[in-house]
Amino acid sequence: MVSLPGPPATNLLRFLFLGLSTLASPSRAKLDLHMPASLTGLQAVESADVVLPAWYTLPGEVSSAQPWETSTVMWYLVQEGKDPDQVLAYISGTVSNKPGASLVYPMPSRNVSLRLQGLQEKDSGSYLCSVNVHDSQGKERGHGSRSLKLNVLVPPAPPSCRLLGVPRVGTNVTLSCQSPRSKPAAQYQWERPPPSPQVFFAPILDATRGSLSLTNLSTSMSGVYICMAHNKVGSAQCNVTLEVSTGPRATVVAGAVVGTLVGLGLLAGLVILYHRRGKALEEPANDIKEDAIAPRTLPWPKGSDTISKNGTLSSVTSARALRPPQGPARPGALTPTPSLSSQVLPSPRLPRTDGAHPQPISPSPGGVSSSALSRMGAVPVMVPAQSQAGSLV
Repeated sequence: MVSLPGPPATNLLRFLFLGLSTLASPSRAKLDLHMPASLTGLQAVESADVVLPAWYTLPGEVSSAQPWETSTVMWYLVQEGKDPDQVLAYISGTVSNKPGASLVYPMPSRNVSLRLQGLQEKDSGSYLCSVNVHDSQGKERGHGSRSLKLNVLVPPAPPSCRLLGVPRVGTNVTLSCQSPRSKPAAQYQWERPPPSPQVFFAPILDATRGSLSLTNLSTSMSGVYICMAHNKVGSAQCNVTLEVSTGPRATVVAGAVVGTLVGLGLLAGLVILYHRRGKALEEPANDIKEDAIAPRTLPWPKGSDTISKNGTLSSVTSARALRPPQGPARPGALTPTPSLSSQVLPSPRLPRTDGAHPQPISPSPGGVSSSALSRMGAVPVMVPAQSQAGSLV
């Protein structure tokens, strides 16, 4: 890359100084650098080409370059807050330039217009052209500089359309549209295509933010909605389909089902926990302690009458009486309890009678009342009467 010695900023200042010194010296010819009088700035679209026009003249000289004339041409991009950036340099017949930058006419020429191809937004800024002319002997014949502002515009990038809200009958939703890149900022317009054409305006449409508010939805509002993002150099669009339903959406139904299942699971867990807790409380009451002392039983009176297994009172002359336990009871030993069939009851006393008809007797053996015997299942029986001699009558 061929350029003047020193950094670009230093070269720019050097050219400006040379231009001022040329104007101050009356012995040097003045160089006039021209640009269209009505042209204060240029606008171009990104990815397009643009030409920055510039040419110079020497007083008393023809407009075309002379054989003795040697010129040095420099183009700089000056952006706010940045150092000047060299775009193109023509020095001693050699051109050094950035990609996409070139001179429109081959040198030597007094037309030093700059062509920029494949513009990008970052190419916006002020372009400074500086020209310094020398004769064949190296004597400076003149210097001049002019600047021209270039603004690279960007058409809207394809926007993104979204639906915000639940489209059910009677609810409200918002259609959102936003372009990620646009210079100048894009404006937005929503519309419905046929068979239900409709164009929306404020206040439901926000042309700056690209939002469209639809309230109190009905099924007739279902359809395709198109958003158009546009600025002075281009436009782009996207669309969204609105389907207004009369019932809850599938996600709402699924959420309700999941919530119901979770509730049933929690209820079942509480029931199981309640049963386990009740069972744990009952188990200590049913435990049998091996070292528990059995309750003492009262001795049974001896007698000749017992209650049979079928619950009737019969007379037994040689009933086996229970023997009381011999010796003191051992701690922890269990005392057997006689069954009802082995209880010895005293024989009832038979009253004397002179009649021939037997009299029913309600025996109460062992002091047991008739009502108690009835509850125990005993059945009253008729006992034959005995004579004084002891014989049965």
